[in-house]
Amino acid sequence: MDIRRIGQFVVYCSGLGLVSAASLGLAVTGRPAAAARLSTAWQSRIGPPPDLPGRVLPAAANAAVGLLLGLFALIPLGFELIFPIRGLGYGWVDPGPYDTAWGGPGLAGAWTAHAVIGAALAVAGLFMMAGLAALHRRWTARLAGAPGGAWVLPVVILSGAAGALFFIGWLRQI
Repeated sequence: MDIRRIGQFVVYCSGLGLVSAASLGLAVTGRPAAAARLSTAWQSRIGPPPDLPGRVLPAAANAAVGLLLGLFALIPLGFELIFPIRGLGYGWVDPGPYDTAWGGPGLAGAWTAHAVIGAALAVAGLFMMAGLAALHRRWTARLAGAPGGAWVLPVVILSGAAGALFFIGWLRQI
């Protein structure tokens, strides 16, 4: 996977929640064709989009799942934003003491541990965004009538549940 493709996934996931919220608003206010056009225009950033029908149910379902996945995408986007600050800049962000820090008790060990763990999470975040983009694309194709993909809805639901559990766990940790 080249750097341009990764950038496309990052941009796509960054805007997926907002575009899906706008698309959902259009669908429920009686403008499903506009909602379908908005959604497929956004998906064209990562390749040729499936031809989503301009009816209320497919447009609203696509937008609702896109909104869920867009919210879930905030987690890997957070990894990408936090890594340079908290991973690479750990010694400047946390002045110490480092007795209970990962890699502590010294600054060098704590800094190294946070940089390595942050780098791993940043790479994992890139793969998560690629997966979320592919999942939303597959969901849209399913709504457009493409065969197969019965696994898509359970994976979307499990992804949303995993994201919610991760977020709750993170909130309890801070």
